[in-house]
Amino acid sequence: MRTSKTVLVMTLLTLGMLSSAVAQAAGHVALPYPSAATPKAIDRGALKAQSGTTPISVTVALSLPKLNEAEALLKSLNTRGDPQYHKFLTADQFVARFAPTSAEVAKVIAALAKYGLAAERTTATTLKVTGLPADMERAFAVSLHSYEVPAHENVAGYTFHAPLSRATIPAEISASVAAVVGLDSRPSLRPLHFGVPAPLPMQSPLTPAKKTGNPFGSLTVVDFANNYDVQPLYRRGVSGRGKTIGIMTFASFTPSDAFAYWSSLGLSVNPNRVSIVNVSDGVYPGPGAPSDMSGSLETTLDVEQSGGIAPGANIIVYQANNSNQGFVNVIAAAVDANSADSLSMSWGSWEWFDNLENSPITDPITGKTVGETQAGHELLVRAAIQGQAVFAASGDNGAYEANGDLGCFGPYSSVTPFSCSLTLSVIYPGSDPAITAAGGTTLPGTQEYCLNTACTPPYYTINIRHEQVWGWDYLEGLCNALGTPNPITCKIFPGGTGGGVSIIFSEPDYQFGVRGTQRSQPGQIFQAQADWYAAYGIPPYYALPSYFPGRNVPDVSFNADPETGYVIYYTSSVSGFGLDTFYGGTSFVAPELNGVSALLGEYTHGRLGLLNDTLYDLGGNGQGNWNQGNGNQGGGVLNAIAYGDNWFYHGSNGYNPAAGLGTLDVWNFAQYLRDQY
Repeated sequence: MRTSKTVLVMTLLTLGMLSSAVAQAAGHVALPYPSAATPKAIDRGALKAQSGTTPISVTVALSLPKLNEAEALLKSLNTRGDPQYHKFLTADQFVARFAPTSAEVAKVIAALAKYGLAAERTTATTLKVTGLPADMERAFAVSLHSYEVPAHENVAGYTFHAPLSRATIPAEISASVAAVVGLDSRPSLRPLHFGVPAPLPMQSPLTPAKKTGNPFGSLTVVDFANNYDVQPLYRRGVSGRGKTIGIMTFASFTPSDAFAYWSSLGLSVNPNRVSIVNVSDGVYPGPGAPSDMSGSLETTLDVEQSGGIAPGANIIVYQANNSNQGFVNVIAAAVDANSADSLSMSWGSWEWFDNLENSPITDPITGKTVGETQAGHELLVRAAIQGQAVFAASGDNGAYEANGDLGCFGPYSSVTPFSCSLTLSVIYPGSDPAITAAGGTTLPGTQEYCLNTACTPPYYTINIRHEQVWGWDYLEGLCNALGTPNPITCKIFPGGTGGGVSIIFSEPDYQFGVRGTQRSQPGQIFQAQADWYAAYGIPPYYALPSYFPGRNVPDVSFNADPETGYVIYYTSSVSGFGLDTFYGGTSFVAPELNGVSALLGEYTHGRLGLLNDTLYDLGGNGQGNWNQGNGNQGGGVLNAIAYGDNWFYHGSNGYNPAAGLGTLDVWNFAQYLRDQY
């Protein structure tokens, strides 16, 4: 739902708050994020035949030579009583101790030059490598093709290139390389915001939650502060002053939207608090101009939520092209600069797609497949060692992220075009153990729905008694009342918080022995009808590992259900400025944790680093710092989420792979952290 606030926007324009973000990002058409509506790409043949004289660029991510030592230091930095506890390294200290040496980098650059490729160091662990398509093919033993995606709906057509098979690293530098990204340049990441189910009727009068000032669908950061006990920090003058929030994203935004949002809430903010860093992919200096189809709504809400919770903090928006290369580049830029005290990302994709698609490369010496996830993990380890707290959304497709990514919800049939099996799965980067994964809940209160087109009584009423795991199976009764009992047809499946068990990353130390953590389920077969392979190169069959002791997702949660959701001030590229209501998704929770971290950092006079060891010490390992059973605030740091499910995993009085450790009582957590310094 949208409403307009033209007068407010004109006032902000008069004040000069609309920055040059549109102008500085308008060098190319923004790439759309992938969706179920994306048509089959047309293979236009060999790239070198189409544009053989036009150079292309890839990113070579260099391995940390002492990764095991870095992981051990990360553990020490977050272990109370350890001599290294919270003695974070500066960027220069990290580079001197762990980054590849100049000699090692020079060796890689020289090896690539033999193939006619020019390489330059862009960060401590990344190289921009440029060359003609034929030279790239020789260097990495691939055949590159050009593809065209036709225009569809409001999305302009676009082209990309991709290899026909996995790349191979030149043997002489294989030990030094964590990933080569950019050989496949297709848009690969989805924003993780979510709206209400399209077929369901608009909500009529709503009873808000007890502690909420606005009705469901129009919640703001003020409501967040009331629900999760942030107000005591504000009353003590804590606003995030002296702290910097970093947003990592793949679509540009209109800064005046965020200032309009903060102004509407009466927040006093520095008009120069937002700065934008366009991260180049070697061709384009950023993601292009703001647009609906590229995901600008996501960037907008990330800035509004994090900056609204911490109105005194500065904000840096790191924005790159939507691709695997952009993903690695944007994290590398934010971590290498080390300017932000905390970072968040609300984009992602099923973690195994990195192995199913062409971004991984094969190390000919060890036979190990490395790629985007490994490069991302090493960058996130560096961030944590530097004291940067990093948060990522855990997804909005319940326990079935693979199906949400494809827009395919089963059952599989070899004769049904574009069918696939239902597969328990989690999203990356939220599944990385060096990140805090953000899950989602539904707030308690009464929800009322129209049962006729006139929206007259009687309404269908749902009463949520306790804050619970966000999973839209609680709407199945409404679907029955509307005559659409199939949850897929009713568009409620698999809507819910991402959560489950990684099959990429092993269980980290902080989850060892935590009651409620699980191993991967047996019998999980990802099977796709042949049209998926023909259209997108997705293999038709893969058996996921059973009983794998993987990293459990998420870690902590806040409200993310669009039915108990939020308002976004947003300038649409189609309809102009307005207020978009009934939005949610775990994409709200990641920037909310980012804003909370700025408050906690000011209150404790330091950086927080990776919060997971502290969180699991509080809840998962028996410290007893819980408010049990119903999410009500009490003396504990964690509010247990004991009700609801995400279509597979259920809430509990303890850890569960749906809401994680529960929600945070921010004020109690602030006091606990201050006692540790």
